[in-house]
Amino acid sequence: MRHVKIARSLAAIGLVWGAVSLAVVWSRAAQAQNFQTSAPTAILMDADSHAVLFEKNADELTAPASMAKVMTAEVVFNEIKSGRLNFDSEFMISENAWRKGGGGSGGSSMFAKVNTPVRLEDLLRGLVVQSGNDAAIALAEGIAGTEDNFARMMNERGKQIGLSKSTFRNATGYGHPEQKATVRDLAKLSLHVIETYPDLYKMFGEREFTWNKIRQQNRNPLLFMDIGADGLKTGNIDEAGYGLMGSAVQNGQRLIVVVNGLRTAKDRAAESRKLLDWGFRAFETQQLFADGQVVGEAQVFGGNRRSLPLVSKKPVRVLVPRGESERVTARIIYTGPLKAPVQKGAEVARLQVNRGDMQALEMPLYANEDIQQGTLSQRALDGLLEFSTGWVRRAFTSVIEGI
Repeated sequence: MRHVKIARSLAAIGLVWGAVSLAVVWSRAAQAQNFQTSAPTAILMDADSHAVLFEKNADELTAPASMAKVMTAEVVFNEIKSGRLNFDSEFMISENAWRKGGGGSGGSSMFAKVNTPVRLEDLLRGLVVQSGNDAAIALAEGIAGTEDNFARMMNERGKQIGLSKSTFRNATGYGHPEQKATVRDLAKLSLHVIETYPDLYKMFGEREFTWNKIRQQNRNPLLFMDIGADGLKTGNIDEAGYGLMGSAVQNGQRLIVVVNGLRTAKDRAAESRKLLDWGFRAFETQQLFADGQVVGEAQVFGGNRRSLPLVSKKPVRVLVPRGESERVTARIIYTGPLKAPVQKGAEVARLQVNRGDMQALEMPLYANEDIQQGTLSQRALDGLLEFSTGWVRRAFTSVIEGI
């Protein structure tokens, strides 16, 4: 992998060149990490840019409790999107689902009757609105045969969508010594569900659901506050405390908040709202590059050109805190030099922007031109250059030494 500097100076917003990466000094930026929360683990993210606005112990593994049900929902949503299931698919409420997750189990339940079929649409509402453990188990058994098999599906999907540290062992969120998640991964999961399944996501914003003649309110306290909240999920077990995955939209901007480890449900609601309120008022958007604008260049080996312009497919924007100045760094990272041929539009690099020690933005970069394989003499020259200078090897190791 290789770090390269970004191709153009953005003097208008105070960019300063560095030898390997781009150093950025915002003339207006807040001391974001001076914000305090009593949540032991917390993260606040901007949905559009995926920028991290605040984090506290965001990579610490803790029990997700019922927030694991968002991963359960993701697996079901993926089955629907893939055409393998639809709302009219029916699932049987097994004795196991009834005993472990029914009304007499002591946990949250949609109160489905044992040995009765229930439509998928109703089970989903029982899962995401009422946090029904019986609904979670019935879905897991209906899709994968057993909860253990379904948990393997949860982990496979988790890795596919970038949940790098979290492990799931059941569909309900019941305590298990190996079931752990980070608030960073849960924020990524929230963003994925919102972006990938916009219509299905709306279920998370429904305030109540009635099943078996029992009317229950959504357990997400943010939905009942006037802050633009429209999802996602709460969780609580003794070993983890009170947690929440939340999302809210104000003036076209969506923020994602995840907290865990609070002592009470009241604390959970208060800290989640405090983070969202602060995020909406404390930041402003700065655009670094327009969509399709060249961000930088990558070196190419064995091609008809030795450099390749890189672009983003959407505007590169970062949220910068209002107030005092703060140093921000940006870099392009790729494995290379890239080996010709390279097709225009291929994803070949990633852009990372950090505020201090905190990663504020990461997004893919794409080849802006076709690079053809070079002539015999061009390839021979590159080979000679590698032999004499170790160009390729240095390109690979520079990222290791630089991080």
